Amino acid sequence: MVQYRAAPGANVQPYRGGIFSYTKIFNQNHDMERPKNIIRRRNIIAVRLIILFHAVGLVGLYLLVSKPLFLLLVPFHLLLMTVVLFFSHNQFGSKIIYFFVLLFFAGFALEWIGVNTSQLFGSYTYGPTLGVSFSGIPLIMGINWFLLIYSAGVSLQHSRIKSMWIRIILGALVLVMLDYFIEPVAIRLNYWHWAGNYVPVQNYGCWFITSVALLFVFEKFNFKKQGIAGPTLLVCQFIFFAALQ
Repeated sequence: MVQYRAAPGANVQPYRGGIFSYTKIFNQNHDMERPKNIIRRRNIIAVRLIILFHAVGLVGLYLLVSKPLFLLLVPFHLLLMTVVLFFSHNQFGSKIIYFFVLLFFAGFALEWIGVNTSQLFGSYTYGPTLGVSFSGIPLIMGINWFLLIYSAGVSLQHSRIKSMWIRIILGALVLVMLDYFIEPVAIRLNYWHWAGNYVPVQNYGCWFITSVALLFVFEKFNFKKQGIAGPTLLVCQFIFFAALQ
């Protein structure tokens, strides 16, 4: 009888045939670990890229000599962050693409209504920093809403909160807090400008309601639990805008 010794954790099945008898070993655990290792490596790469580009961007906007160049790179930075999140997404496919498209058009539509009616966030207009515009709204704003909602939604996936509505409300409050840090920096860097140079309370209220609605959409997509690229982006956004105050 010929017998092979199994590796620890291997799935061992006995097999007998003819005059020979041996143990057939299926190392299925090893095969199952491969996708997990790939996802883990992608998340590590994504986290490093997110931290690196926010650190470089922060330094670039601090230095007067490089500030004009880095202002031009703002929309490209947001595009890069979108690619990084796609790269790190567990089970990338049509589901995340549909979510991205839905968030892009929903976010853009909200901004268009807000700018043209002043009935949502208040009276404001966009500057040139955010790049190519359509009907006065930078196209990158649709992508920005995706980044915000995805990052907040994935961050709450990592919490122990079982109630969907508590996750949604907490995520919306986090995004309102982030907007509080963004506003003075955005005005100074010519992202957008408010009538009378005053950020109305209405803006924060609408941010909360909008975030609740879009985070509800995130929940309904029922994404598999993701890695920490989204939470890393959210934390980096807080640090980035807090440092530029």
